[in-house]
Amino acid sequence: MQTKIIERYFFFGLLLATLFFTFFIFRPFWIVLVLGISFSIVLFPIYKYLQRRKLPDSLSAFFTVLFFIIVLCGPLFGIGVLVFNQSQDVYNLVVDNKNTGPLLDLVGNKINNILPANMSFDITQKASEFVTFLTNNVTKIFSTTLSAIFSFILMLLSIFYFLKDGEKWKKALIKLSPLSESDDTKIVIRLSQVVNGVVKGYLLIALAQGILMGIGLKIFGVPNPALWGVVAGIGSLIPMVGTAIVSVPAIIFLFITGNNIPAIGLIAWSVVMVGMIDNLLNPIIISKKINIPTLLILFSVLGGISLLGPIGILIGPLTISLLYALISIYRNEFQHDNS
Repeated sequence: MQTKIIERYFFFGLLLATLFFTFFIFRPFWIVLVLGISFSIVLFPIYKYLQRRKLPDSLSAFFTVLFFIIVLCGPLFGIGVLVFNQSQDVYNLVVDNKNTGPLLDLVGNKINNILPANMSFDITQKASEFVTFLTNNVTKIFSTTLSAIFSFILMLLSIFYFLKDGEKWKKALIKLSPLSESDDTKIVIRLSQVVNGVVKGYLLIALAQGILMGIGLKIFGVPNPALWGVVAGIGSLIPMVGTAIVSVPAIIFLFITGNNIPAIGLIAWSVVMVGMIDNLLNPIIISKKINIPTLLILFSVLGGISLLGPIGILIGPLTISLLYALISIYRNEFQHDNS
């Protein structure tokens, strides 16, 4: 008897130690894994559709990932190339025509005219500091880019394997869980609804914000409004950046070129039409899809971002949804047993 107890303690101690080290092994990749699971849940209907067409599991997963790359990631890469090319055009225009000095002076004078009298802005110094920053951080920027590409490839591999083997892994986890199969199924369904709601909800809001920003840029005379509208839509997916990645430079451009009234109009448009749609639709769309009060969704998203960074957009609502599911199980099962 004593031997059995020692064996049990030893087993659970070894299990805890193994789980502890496993956590630290996977820690650098947990964001990639969370994104891989999330996108595989969203893409799962496409995978099942291909399976119903008698395609093998591996081939169905491959074509689903290919669809993800072409339809969702393709436009992002295309816009990135367009922005890069336009940035090169601006750079060549300034450097090759030797207009750097006059242009910087013009921008600096315009900014100083807007600022109060006791404040000054030395744009030449700021430009020099920016160039110095880029020069000193070229290696870091390059390594960060390589890391992002490597993480993206790992995410695609994760999506492939989660699609191909996800159902088997889900059944294995349900068998390991001490809860009843119905409770485990309820939790899995609830979390899947949250992932679909958050991902699809944010994509819908990004589309709406991109269209509205493009319309605003067109109305107030900013060049290439369609291109920058798409960039704004992509930027809206980035927490703490949003559509300001386009609206702020566009407003500065209008002020510098002497279009003060259109600049003020674009400020109002960006705040009222573009900004408010995020604040209003974001909690409503997501909470409607996952049946959680709007206020809780709002705070879970903000708290998730504050605690975990961008991935908190997904983790925050997932945590709240899991809490709701566990409370529901407690109310229906454990509370009933105690009565």
